[in-house]
Amino acid sequence: MKKLLYIIFSILLFVYIAAAIYFSEHKEHRYPLCKEVTVIIADSLDKHFLKERDIVAYLKKARLYPLNKNGDSINTYSIENALLKNEIIETAEVSRTVSGKIKIVISQKMPILRVFSQAGSYYVDKSGKIMPPVLGQAIYVPVASGNIEKTFAMTNLYKFALFLQKDDFWNSQIEQIYVRSVDDIEIIPRVGSHRIIIGSLENYESKLERLRLFYEQVIPKMGWEKYCIVNLKYKNQIVCTKSKNVEP
Repeated sequence: MKKLLYIIFSILLFVYIAAAIYFSEHKEHRYPLCKEVTVIIADSLDKHFLKERDIVAYLKKARLYPLNKNGDSINTYSIENALLKNEIIETAEVSRTVSGKIKIVISQKMPILRVFSQAGSYYVDKSGKIMPPVLGQAIYVPVASGNIEKTFAMTNLYKFALFLQKDDFWNSQIEQIYVRSVDDIEIIPRVGSHRIIIGSLENYESKLERLRLFYEQVIPKMGWEKYCIVNLKYKNQIVCTKSKNVEP
């Protein structure tokens, strides 16, 4: 009797496994073959760093481009993660429809500072991250040069550049930043031929506020060519050096 029950149980188990294999191989796929991929670069009117063909090429190189792939083999999270590794992409969202279409929406990073240093040239974006030096279009942001470590560029210098970018007056006025050391920094304005010494970036808001008052109260009376150096590094003071070719 026990032997008969064992034989029956073995037969039922075999039938169950065979049926499971058959139905798993012949079940309807959850997602059909991907026949269409749409790439949208959301901020392309303002920034022209990336084009649709760049995204397609990037995903093909990573072997993640979904066109003509089995829908069940497409991992949207893997595509998003791969795109976010690109130094120009800020956000990436990948979605799909029940009909198998894939939609990729990209937003690009926004540079706020260009850096030239011994370690090479690069941009720093509005989040304090590094962007590559070639972006495919001219970008008008302050240029920082000199003895600049990447850590300094991504922290203190980034915060200073972000402050300039958010202030309409300073955004249009400050053209260059020269770093001899973290305690010896100059800024060069677009208007006038004077140099501005700010020392370290400590209390830069207060230093620039003094400079703004200098522009508003002194320059209208003395003129832009009166001084060649404006020194803001001393607390609550502005020390100016007269230009040699200007009469007293």
